[in-house]
Amino acid sequence: MSSDPDSGSAFPPGSAPRIVHVSAAVVVDAAGRTLLVRKRGTERFMAPGGKPEPGESAAAALVRELHEELGANVDESALVYLGRFESDAANEPGFRVVAEAFALRLEPESVRAAAEIAEARWLTPAEAAGLPLAPLSTEHLLPLAWR
Repeated sequence: MSSDPDSGSAFPPGSAPRIVHVSAAVVVDAAGRTLLVRKRGTERFMAPGGKPEPGESAAAALVRELHEELGANVDESALVYLGRFESDAANEPGFRVVAEAFALRLEPESVRAAAEIAEARWLTPAEAAGLPLAPLSTEHLLPLAWR
């Protein structure tokens, strides 16, 4: 994170951001739409996923989170690793999120909002542009989904 006051940083110059590690999924369907979710009590939409438990791999965490939060049964072998990305955290001020991201294809009928997920929406780029989105999604993940 830059300490340049003009960089748009959410952190004061000289301060170190706190880090949250997550696994995130770029989920697309046959129609080319991308799945975004909104957690209860929040406004921003983001890629599905969550925090790994101690000793859990990024892929295993994502498989677990997709099942818990969306009812999707996914095998680790279906995940395609996209890379590690970093952005400001959407719902945790003063934190940066470091995401291990994976691509996955699912169909709308295989997912439903559950656990802390208030909404799950399948969106085109134009539809997503009208929503409040998490920085990780706008800066890194959605461009991968719609390239």
